[in-house]
Amino acid sequence: MLLTKASEYALLSLIVIAQRNAPQDVDTLSTQLGISKSFLAKVLQSLAKEKVLKSFKGAKGGFTLAKDAKELTIKEILECAEKKPTIIFECAASITSCPNNRAEFCKIWPFFNRFQGKIDDFLGSITLSDIVKE
Repeated sequence: MLLTKASEYALLSLIVIAQRNAPQDVDTLSTQLGISKSFLAKVLQSLAKEKVLKSFKGAKGGFTLAKDAKELTIKEILECAEKKPTIIFECAASITSCPNNRAEFCKIWPFFNRFQGKIDDFLGSITLSDIVKE
């Protein structure tokens, strides 16, 4: 899985939001993190749509976490930011999803499947709270 700027910006902004007690607006986050305001707004709206963030309108509006930081795994955040599962190879999810119809004689799928399991376990075991504490 290729992690894009969307994932990076999602994680960076969620760390800041998790550390604050009040809603954080896009302008402030954009300036503080040195991120394009328009792109960051799209990322944050996407996270709000996926129920990772709550969005508030108005002069004191902005974004807050929709869940406790201890409940948000990095896997969930990345999948919401990327809008796809955290699979590292096309065939990792299932041997029958082989794009080249090699499933019957594929010898590398078991390795990919184990590797995918380790990645899923790792990303699922780290929470936003763990990152904020470091």
